[in-house]
Amino acid sequence: MKYKEFLDTIAASRLDICRSVFLGYRDEIKIKKEKTVLKNLEKIFDATLKIGIEKGFQAMTMLDLKNVSGLSIGALYSYFSSKEEILRVFLSEGRKIIWQILDELIEKEKDPGAKLESAVEVHLFLTERMHKWFYFSYMEAKNLSPSEKENAVQSELHTEKLIENILIDGQKQGVFIETDHSLAASVIKAMLQDWYLKRGKYAKKNIAVDQYAEFIMSFIKSFYLKRQI
Repeated sequence: MKYKEFLDTIAASRLDICRSVFLGYRDEIKIKKEKTVLKNLEKIFDATLKIGIEKGFQAMTMLDLKNVSGLSIGALYSYFSSKEEILRVFLSEGRKIIWQILDELIEKEKDPGAKLESAVEVHLFLTERMHKWFYFSYMEAKNLSPSEKENAVQSELHTEKLIENILIDGQKQGVFIETDHSLAASVIKAMLQDWYLKRGKYAKKNIAVDQYAEFIMSFIKSFYLKRQI
């Protein structure tokens, strides 16, 4: 799959996160008109990412959000009780969407090699499509409450475990070599994270996400595919 194909078939954007927030928290949000809520949630979402990436979440204030989003302080509080709630809600709803897309697309494949390729490509394409969200969520996980921080850790482990299970199943089917699959999954996850954490490095080298995905898969296959005798 190429990145353009992914964009043509999968909805994954800040609007999807905002819609998920609206559906999950409609009883708590004081504004009830969906069109208005989605428009304003997008403004809050964009402002949070912009300020958070530029100056850090801890330094961000509700006044900063007011100035950047264009919404009044009263309007902001009609959606969220605090900036901490904004962080918790946007990160948790984003994770749900990502898990759903990853699980659905990988499960469509039957062959372990195809499953592994799908896991790598879909993860990379999601991070390209939602780059600011991924970068922000990684950098700001330290500012979550203990329970939400644990959820963030489990999100990381979810992806690693998904990859590990593909590798284990592939070994059982005689496709992949026998090795430490847990460690291998951690290394693959680190290579995937490098794309969105050090994006500028690859941009300077004119490396696009399709090229990176292809290289990562060839790198993994050269080590992991079982040699046929």
